[in-house]
Amino acid sequence: MDQSTPTYVDVAAAAGRLRGHAHRTPVLVSHTANQEFGAELYFKCENFQRMGAFKFRGAFNALSRCDDEQRRRGVLAFSSGNHAQAIALAARVLGIEATILMPQDAPAAKLAATKGYGGNVVVYDRYAQDREELARALAEEKGLTLIPPYDHPDIIAGQGTAARELFEEAGALDYLFVPLGGGGLLAGSALSARALSPGCKVYGVEPEAGNDGQQSLRAGSIVHIDTPRTIADGAQTQHLGKHTFAIIRRDVHDIATASDPALVDAMRFFAARMKIMVEPTGCLGYAGARGLGEALRGKRVGVILSGGNVDLQRFSELLAA
Repeated sequence: MDQSTPTYVDVAAAAGRLRGHAHRTPVLVSHTANQEFGAELYFKCENFQRMGAFKFRGAFNALSRCDDEQRRRGVLAFSSGNHAQAIALAARVLGIEATILMPQDAPAAKLAATKGYGGNVVVYDRYAQDREELARALAEEKGLTLIPPYDHPDIIAGQGTAARELFEEAGALDYLFVPLGGGGLLAGSALSARALSPGCKVYGVEPEAGNDGQQSLRAGSIVHIDTPRTIADGAQTQHLGKHTFAIIRRDVHDIATASDPALVDAMRFFAARMKIMVEPTGCLGYAGARGLGEALRGKRVGVILSGGNVDLQRFSELLAA
């Protein structure tokens, strides 16, 4: 596998590999949201993707590029849930054995789904153990190919196909808001925006409690933080990646943050007005767009809803609070 930082050429190639395997998810509009913003909003609904999140795109693209020896030995991933499910499902489709390192407090639905897709789950304590160190040691011990959740050229290229489809359907946009954890989706989306809608201002949106990406963009270098405590479990990353940061620094206009209460408000809006279930992390883009307010009036705005994997009980508790 090529380890150089990807370009839009790689995103286009990934789209070819994903054809017939990943869903081309719908782009939805909401008159209520358009009225509130005084703008035209286009929601790319990756909550309808296979395994419930955009992560299937990158996982399948990366695994499809494994050579015969790597497929025979198997792969290893570490993830709080969506990348775990994506690797497990993509591995099953491609006939590869997958071992997944997951935090012991990962949402029950994500743990169950990962096991259901055939992944061999190994749990760890996300607040006391370093998942990257554990993963490297396990991969070396068992001879597995490590597929990280975001800082991998094939992962980034695969994730970029979601924004590619959005631009193909909605046309040129003035703004694009993308959830941000480790930066795979944001970096891939920025590659697509640069190629297909060069005038588009791309914003990453991360949890207020974990704004390492925002700090990194301001500092001009990757900032490391402790694992943030937030309901956006898919964005509890401690730092951006080498590849993702290089693209984000070059192609992303800015990084905003959203509070946990703002994410719950967004979840409630999607459930009540658009009749769709979006997990807290998946709401980051919309919550960030709301934070810009008047700046978006009269503009064409894209929002990527990154996933819908949330326990029903947890979903109900958050909306009822």
